[in-house]
Amino acid sequence: MIIAAADGSALGNPGPAGWAWYVDDDCWAAGGWPHGTNNMGELMAVLDLLQQTAHLDEELRVYCDSTYVINTVTKWMAGWKRRGWRKGDGKPVMNVELVKGLDAAMQGRQVDFVWVKGHAGHALNEAADRLANAAAVAFRDGRVPDPGPGMPHSLTAHPAATVGQVEVEEDLFSGLDPEELAVPTDEEHVVAMERALLGDELRSDPAAVAALLHPDWREIGRSGRLWTRDEVLESIGPIEPVDVEVVSVDRLGPDTILLLWRTSTAERSTLRSSLWLRTGGQWRARFHQGTDEP
Repeated sequence: MIIAAADGSALGNPGPAGWAWYVDDDCWAAGGWPHGTNNMGELMAVLDLLQQTAHLDEELRVYCDSTYVINTVTKWMAGWKRRGWRKGDGKPVMNVELVKGLDAAMQGRQVDFVWVKGHAGHALNEAADRLANAAAVAFRDGRVPDPGPGMPHSLTAHPAATVGQVEVEEDLFSGLDPEELAVPTDEEHVVAMERALLGDELRSDPAAVAALLHPDWREIGRSGRLWTRDEVLESIGPIEPVDVEVVSVDRLGPDTILLLWRTSTAERSTLRSSLWLRTGGQWRARFHQGTDEP
């Protein structure tokens, strides 16, 4: 059995992004994009691992700290495919070219996916995380990341350009309007992350939510209760769909943005404020408060 860990990283999410899988110091690979998301990295890490092990008959065990990736492959992908790559609500599947690549790469394979908690000392996961982050940092700094030695005798192994990676990257970005590829402003990025915190795909991955919350995060809920970061993460789960209206986005400093927004359901309208801080090059939510409108 081949035992590996796969992980993704994004500095800003979206921002410079990296992916990596790791078996041991002599067998690993990494890559990424100048602009991508954490979920893209998570998916691409597994896809490249599957492609680089396609010539082997051994069973594969993959450790992931992303429930989004595991659920995509083991629970959701078959239904999305039957519906023409649309989710149950009819919306298009995000990162669809990566998901299609995973669907093709999984055909005829014996793969065991195992969830591990991120940043908890799991040796393989820590190594994959370090390599994925290093790839993201390389793209941030305008460098080409170390692609790693790859899987021995793989047709898609480095140092040659990874065939699957090139094909997927072209599919991800080909045909898009140049404006769609433009790097968003900090204000646009913060708004996008706030919306992402309300999305089912992100909320299905507590590790991804945790990455967007500052270590000192606090929230005052509609009831007046003060929530800590740990309490919020423990309560993460599906929420009812809401309409989100951005009221204002104010730059309070080079690394501080105050976002005022409103959510509306059939029962209520709630005015909300969120304070976002940039630390270590990454924007994270520091404080949130919600108040029901009369």
